[in-house]
Amino acid sequence: MTEAMTEAMHAFLVHVGDDNFCRVLRDTPGRGKSGNGRIKVMAFPPLGIQTLAPVLRARGHRVRMFDTCHPQMQAEHIAGAAALERPDVIALSFLSTTTYPAVKRMARRLKAAAARIPIIAGGAFATLNADRILGDCPDIDCVGVGEGEELLPDYLENLGDPGSVAGLVWRRGEAVVENAPRPLLQDLDRFPYPDRTSLPIDYIESLPLDVPAVLSLDKFCTVQTSRGCPYACVYCGIPSLGGRRWRSRSPEHVLGELQELNDQGYRSIYLTDDHFLINRTRIDRICRGIIERGLRFRWGCEGRVDSVGIEQLPLMHEAGCDFLAFGVEAGTRKVLDRLNKKQTPAQVEHAVREAKRKGIARVHGFFVIGSPGECEEDILESFRFAARLELDTFGFNRLCAYRGTPLWDEYVARGIIDDERDWHKWFKCSDIDPTALPSATVNRLRAKGYGLLFLNRILRHPIRTWRLLRAFAGHMKKADLVRLLASPFRRRALTRAPELPARMVDAGIGQPNRHTVAAAPI
Repeated sequence: MTEAMTEAMHAFLVHVGDDNFCRVLRDTPGRGKSGNGRIKVMAFPPLGIQTLAPVLRARGHRVRMFDTCHPQMQAEHIAGAAALERPDVIALSFLSTTTYPAVKRMARRLKAAAARIPIIAGGAFATLNADRILGDCPDIDCVGVGEGEELLPDYLENLGDPGSVAGLVWRRGEAVVENAPRPLLQDLDRFPYPDRTSLPIDYIESLPLDVPAVLSLDKFCTVQTSRGCPYACVYCGIPSLGGRRWRSRSPEHVLGELQELNDQGYRSIYLTDDHFLINRTRIDRICRGIIERGLRFRWGCEGRVDSVGIEQLPLMHEAGCDFLAFGVEAGTRKVLDRLNKKQTPAQVEHAVREAKRKGIARVHGFFVIGSPGECEEDILESFRFAARLELDTFGFNRLCAYRGTPLWDEYVARGIIDDERDWHKWFKCSDIDPTALPSATVNRLRAKGYGLLFLNRILRHPIRTWRLLRAFAGHMKKADLVRLLASPFRRRALTRAPELPARMVDAGIGQPNRHTVAAAPI
């Protein structure tokens, strides 16, 4: 079907977010609302539906977007809008297993209000579990596997012939049909820039912590300049989605979007690339373009400590980069090797030191604890290692297993996880792996490590610590700041807690048997 022959359709694009990582800015005069009917929310923008909306509009279709972080964009509101407007398709976009129950509730509510409107689901979790979702959730009619820029308009323009849509998994009666896969997109430059204006939401730059920490009230958005990662860390599912391939937009296309954002008044931008620092020449061209154009925003990104892009830190700083996050993960070579990080503590130290020496204002370190084979001394050494590094902020999370990661596959092979019955769950390794320390021990060590780390920061880096706290205090109420500082020492209440594997439930046990532990593969 050619674009000229395409009948104009109407689509709802719904981002179903995780309530753990969003919060409406309230109770502060002049901050909860923008004065133009928009609300302010501490959350990352839903870049997926923001990207797809202009793609559909370019083909003549009408689009309405929803983000469930908005109090007036909950299931009942979207169902009411669907019953009134009768869109041709409702697309539900969500990231992970933690939001899958909310997606099912959303689909049920939508079907009750408008039973004849087809619902398509998409996103990382949906891509990895398409056939299982259709078997589990009768209210979802089909799943788009992979990237949506070509798939969604193809589906919208072929509602009567779903078998012709590559990458679609759908129902034919009681049978689930998996169409031929759709190849990865090669030319990422041919799509329009995301729509960041239609949603009545101003997204606030913040850290998604137990108590979300507002970093600034500057106009904020996210940008994706590349996709994928060639590495195979055991806890990461990104390679399973992109085949360990890294694909990028051209520097010229990226700079065109950055120019547009600058002209629209954005002053804080976060690059959501899985690995921005992978290509030295590309970094050089983007940064020099920012400088030559006189773009006035701050920006941040993530990358590996062993990246060639570390050499470009002076230029990145000159181009306005003021935040850099590294996946440190652990302070010992033993645990780094167990996680298949392919990096060393020495490389971590070098990258963090260079970032601070070259002027990056805030350097963040991601750590995980509770890994298979990790002992108490290993965890404490990770905290001591963090204390030695010149990090400004840091986070220590318990290692989790998600479907689509090498760690999940390992647990299936070891008989810990039943892939057929556990596909919709996520697990903390310390809850299920007999080679990992018990959760109670990990929590105790985490609290102890944070205490030592905070004390070290106050005594050794009092000025830097004071500046950081002052930056947070400028945008947070004192009570929230106190709660933020206390949060590492108390257990976090999640909207969806991790479950236990089916085999442990069958056996009636709440902890793995650590008395007869065989060595886990290294």
